[in-house]
Amino acid sequence: MALVAAGVLVALAAAAGATATTWTHPAGAAATPAPVPAASASPVPAPDPAGAPGPTASTPPRGPDPDVELTIVAAGDVLPHLPVLSSARTATGGYDLAPLLAPLDGWVRPADLALCHVEVPVAPAGTEPSGYPLFGTVASLAQGLRDGGWDGCSTASNHAVDRGFAGVAATLDALDAAGLGHVGTARTPAEQAQPQLYRLERGGRSVTVAHLAATYGTNGMPVDADKPWSVDRIDVPALVAAATAARAAGADLVVASIHCCTEYRTEPTAEQVAIDQQLADSGVVDLVLGHHAHVPQPVALLPGGPRGEGMWVAYGLGNLLSNQDEACCSPETASGLLLTAHVRAAGADPGRGVPAGPARVTSVEWTPVTVDRRGGHRVHALVDVPQGTATLSAAQVTDRTARVVAAVGTQAPERRVPVSPSGPPPVVVLRSAG
Repeated sequence: MALVAAGVLVALAAAAGATATTWTHPAGAAATPAPVPAASASPVPAPDPAGAPGPTASTPPRGPDPDVELTIVAAGDVLPHLPVLSSARTATGGYDLAPLLAPLDGWVRPADLALCHVEVPVAPAGTEPSGYPLFGTVASLAQGLRDGGWDGCSTASNHAVDRGFAGVAATLDALDAAGLGHVGTARTPAEQAQPQLYRLERGGRSVTVAHLAATYGTNGMPVDADKPWSVDRIDVPALVAAATAARAAGADLVVASIHCCTEYRTEPTAEQVAIDQQLADSGVVDLVLGHHAHVPQPVALLPGGPRGEGMWVAYGLGNLLSNQDEACCSPETASGLLLTAHVRAAGADPGRGVPAGPARVTSVEWTPVTVDRRGGHRVHALVDVPQGTATLSAAQVTDRTARVVAAVGTQAPERRVPVSPSGPPPVVVLRSAG
């Protein structure tokens, strides 16, 4: 994955602007004037005496560029309780979470853009990992996510400041070191003011995706009074303003991750519905990814959206990685959704003077995933293990699948096979903390 460190406006301009073609002499070589044709050289044909022009080369007009199609894959809460970290312990005393996520690699890595949600902060240097109620995870979580094919994560959650501002900074430092994008928390006001951008080169054009994130609160944990910008709170007008600014600066698509509202409830709350409908009504948000409930919630197409074409929302993607299942909690906590959004960006038609058109989410699909808690917290797509595993019975697979199906609803279909990549990995445009 390529990394570009740039300010948001510079990055968006680079994504949208054209680059002039230049030619450079080889190192150490002097420029040589073009040779003058000798007298014996064949003369250029003269115009016809009657005034007809001489022969000229003609270039056939270029036809329209094809539409660009790509996929965005997103998942639920990454919630590494202490038992999860025990499963990730290595023989040398470190932590490697990649093996826990590895069963999903074939689903995540082929996605054109893969977005996760880091629920908890990284424990600051010199402190130990911790679990509920004040979480602090290991910095190597970020590399484990990167190894699994994830490109970036939202970080705004009710646990974002469990370890204070030092935890906020440690989390973003770890994500930076792994090459992952991030949004929802910030180390400086300048960083907070920027969306996370991903640039995908497809079909001779760049498609730029902007990612925003916000949380309903921080469990009563105080955000430093002099750093109110360190955690993004849900403020619909502010989110709409940020999405509008990103589009004006060149973003083709805007994705918003919303961390709200009531845990362990399948039906979205009235507040969730109101927030997401307001985002749809704004016409500047293309897709909403919901987190926090720890159980799967419905996937729905809301009226509104860009150009009035509707806006897809996954009210709650449930859990991706956790220590929760029916043994401790609501049975629905064992599972989550892997959401696949299909995006189409209209190609240009130079022959008719038509520029490249907007990008839009054309459809979404979902795939049920589950954590095999007794099997070392390995995460599986349920369609990959119909007969179960050594520690997960076929009856459990059937039951967990049925619970997800019942929660999601009927507006979006289930996806049972991984996607295929449409081009090279995305460029992660690092947010500038300076």
